[in-house]
Amino acid sequence: MESRHDDRSRQITTGFDVRMNTVDEIVSTSAGDTLSLETRKDFPVLHQEINGHQLIYFDNAATSQKPSQVLDAIQHYYQHDNANVHRGIHELSNRATLGYESARERTAEFINANSAQEIIFTRGTTEAVNLLASSLSQSVLKPDDTILITEMEHHSNMVPWQMVAERTGASLKYLPVKDTQGALDLEHLDKWMTPDVKIFSCVHISNSLGTINPVKQLCAKARSVGALTFVDGAQSAGHYPVDVQDIDCDFYAFSGHKIVGPTGIGVLYGKRNILEQLPPYQGGGEMISEVGYDGPSFKKAPHKFEAGTPNMSGAVGLAAAMDYIDAIGRKEIFEHDRSLAEYFYREVKSIPGTQVYGPEQNRAGLVSFLIGGMHSHDVVTLADQKGIALRGGHHCTQPLMKKFGVTGTARASFYFYNNRQEIDRSLEVLAHIQKRFGD
Repeated sequence: MESRHDDRSRQITTGFDVRMNTVDEIVSTSAGDTLSLETRKDFPVLHQEINGHQLIYFDNAATSQKPSQVLDAIQHYYQHDNANVHRGIHELSNRATLGYESARERTAEFINANSAQEIIFTRGTTEAVNLLASSLSQSVLKPDDTILITEMEHHSNMVPWQMVAERTGASLKYLPVKDTQGALDLEHLDKWMTPDVKIFSCVHISNSLGTINPVKQLCAKARSVGALTFVDGAQSAGHYPVDVQDIDCDFYAFSGHKIVGPTGIGVLYGKRNILEQLPPYQGGGEMISEVGYDGPSFKKAPHKFEAGTPNMSGAVGLAAAMDYIDAIGRKEIFEHDRSLAEYFYREVKSIPGTQVYGPEQNRAGLVSFLIGGMHSHDVVTLADQKGIALRGGHHCTQPLMKKFGVTGTARASFYFYNNRQEIDRSLEVLAHIQKRFGD
């Protein structure tokens, strides 16, 4: 049986006409958007038409686009240095190992870790959380312990802890979100941060609200009750200055594909003294120092957490992405993204019947919204007809959406290659959508 959404999606694909600017018009009329003007040329994917209209890519919270510098680094690796790491003596293996371990050192520098030995390469943030949850469930958690996370967590920082709680008998509790403005209930933090809390896990920047959480303050409070701390940096690492020593978290994770790097590579940072105490996540080659028929002995961290052939090209591409981002400056990126988000927030809110979620000011570079009476998927479908890439749905924060009484939202998320002119074009389309199809 077809859903109401399926029926309406067919109905709204006709009779919808709003003129969109060409890429030259968009760039030339955005003289104030310095970062966009300087960087757009490096992103081949942005220079195309979608459904007959110049692409406007506002889905950066899901994945960012990749500059030529990253693509070239990956291609160079495969054309010149491709071999397995660590295990060989020949020149190609030496080059591959150098590139891979240099990327580890570059990552430590990127987040100001104390040592490259505190950097574990993973497939992404999701695997990093699963690695951490699995290892901690074997070594730290006991029945009657508590894991504390927040109500705004992405599923990847919720489901692994739910599974661990069920497996260990620990309790899982949620620090509340107060309202649709997206602030955590910090006034009652003492009620939640109690001595039975052994693990505190919190998102740095909410992928559905744009809230920037005070993770340094939260980690300090968790540390005062003896809890280990994890910060989900998927939305912060490439958009916001990150210093894990200043935050003083025990663990931090992010994904390469959200910071203009390749897919399939991510990072778990952990304080070295804690990593050495944790058991491995997976078994296999590379993570052992010796194996006998009676059992293995393991390498030291981080290698004991990296079983099997790693993603060498991904690490090389990740390092190139970090170089690209730091050449711009994450402070500059953050101010640019925030400016776009606050502008979009104010303007989209003025469209009749529109509900906007998250803080109006001091937000990260994304905005979630609903146009009255319309399913978020319908809004995204119509926007796509004009070449605008938004995202619709619950954004892997389904419990939070249920708390707000909605099935999902439309979301526009920005990066340094976006500009205000693109926002103006998108607002024009959204206003037309509301006028024609909204309540």
